Amino acid sequence: MKAKMADRGKGTVPKAPRNRLGIRPGTLLDFPEKEGRLVAVKAEPLDAVDKVYGGIRRRRRTNETMKEIRVG
Repeated sequence: MKAKMADRGKGTVPKAPRNRLGIRPGTLLDFPEKEGRLVAVKAEPLDAVDKVYGGIRRRRRTNETMKEIRVG
């Protein structure tokens, strides 16, 4: 995947890896250089929500799920 660097050094992380890795607004990233490559690494410790964020595939809407939980 590719992203273009903006004038002020800002770049965009593509949506697929953002979702897969749980990178949300406010997530702290570290950019170490390894063998001539810039690598983005989540700098925050993973909590229980971060570990599963983006990994759960729902087949129905949140409202439907909430109704089931409340009635259940």
